[in-house]
Amino acid sequence: MRSLGMDPRTWNTSLRSVTGTALVAMLLGLLATGCSVRRMAVNEVGDALASSGTTFASDDDPELVKAAVPFSLKLMESLLAESPRHRGLLSATASGFTEYAFAFVQQDADELQDKDLAAAEALRARAKRLYLRARNYGLRGLEVGHRGFTAKLRANPKAAVTAARAKDVPLLYWTAASWAAAISLSKDDPDMIAEIPQMEALMDRALALDESYDHGAIHSFLINYEMSRQGAQGDPAERARQHFERAMELSHGWLAGPLVAFAEAVCVQKQDVKQFDALLHRALAINPDDHPEFRLVNLIMQRRARWLLARRDDLFLMPNPPAAKASPGS
Repeated sequence: MRSLGMDPRTWNTSLRSVTGTALVAMLLGLLATGCSVRRMAVNEVGDALASSGTTFASDDDPELVKAAVPFSLKLMESLLAESPRHRGLLSATASGFTEYAFAFVQQDADELQDKDLAAAEALRARAKRLYLRARNYGLRGLEVGHRGFTAKLRANPKAAVTAARAKDVPLLYWTAASWAAAISLSKDDPDMIAEIPQMEALMDRALALDESYDHGAIHSFLINYEMSRQGAQGDPAERARQHFERAMELSHGWLAGPLVAFAEAVCVQKQDVKQFDALLHRALAINPDDHPEFRLVNLIMQRRARWLLARRDDLFLMPNPPAAKASPGS
């Protein structure tokens, strides 16, 4: 099921490493101290978690990461309960819930769709809840730097986002990404659909401030979103193609995400099966070990590429071959 705009399957980012034995030990050792000292300790651990490295991103076992991430996310939520205005931790929590929801909940739902519809819908409902949780953390992070931001965004989205600066781009991106993903799972909810202008304003502002963010993540998002954007000028497929080309440039061709995004969002809608096949096979030809910092995200996107190829006959209305002519005298 292709989502509206941010289908996190277009990600060209990686799951963060959000915990570590040393950090947990530090936290447990300091939580029992006095209030001010405890707040200082929580902030230090929060800083470390928010800027953590690539332990998860370079992992070659998505199932192992799937089992580990929930603990990390709950740890970050526990820290936020102690330090609710920690901007870096709010951003990391927003991104973590978004990535987890797509890679390990929504993808499972999509693959289960044809086998058990009820179970797939239950997973999608869970994914939506996780996306909205991520969205709320992102909005909280933006509120820290811009008081009253959420109310202003609701009242006048385009005007509200002009307050955002380059340092806000991660929060703009992850708030919009999670919001769009939730909207994509809410096609029968007019209240959610009515929030599209807010999500769109956040992502467009992020693009204006730093179009190269995270190896072209914003452009990868827009590959998909341009195919459903309302009121924009020009051909949606051409706009999507321009974002695809820029995403490929910014990622140096190291990421499978833009290839999978264009194949799913554009080739299916245009019924271009030849390019669909070519792009997905290019995605599968990427060696995840060539760039370990992207290993996990490439494995996740290659899993989706294989799933899309398996559904090829369902996605394309293949023309029937012409009927064979009867032999003379038959």
